[in-house]
Amino acid sequence: MLIFKITIMKNSFIVFLLVLAFSCKNETTKTDIQALKVEGLSLNNNEKWIANEETHIGMNRIDSILKTNTTSNGKILGDALSKQTSYIIKSCDMTGEAHNQLHVILIPILEEITAIKDVEDISTLKKKKTTLMGLTATYFDHFKN
Repeated sequence: MLIFKITIMKNSFIVFLLVLAFSCKNETTKTDIQALKVEGLSLNNNEKWIANEETHIGMNRIDSILKTNTTSNGKILGDALSKQTSYIIKSCDMTGEAHNQLHVILIPILEEITAIKDVEDISTLKKKKTTLMGLTATYFDHFKN
């Protein structure tokens, strides 16, 4: 009887380790979005540019929407994202090269959001969403608050 219980515990432990290993691997894949290379975007002497607070807040909101929104409706997702880009544009008081660099990354973000609004199939929506997540990661690789 004791050998039987030890065998069950040993097998249960192995199953637990396998489940843990595969669930961790899948979670990493879901959240491991690569920043995208954007032509013309550069750092400030190997340092991040400083963005105004409202821009950083708006980009954090965009990032959150992309990570948590599960809608399969491109118009709904695009409208939610557009609300944040409007907030960024209306609140921007940045100047100089930091402002110019912001435009280098913001333009492709705006273009992707506009395109998302017209997407009707889930496969294309997922691709566009992944591209936007990559652009958002690029923003955070180049800007800080």
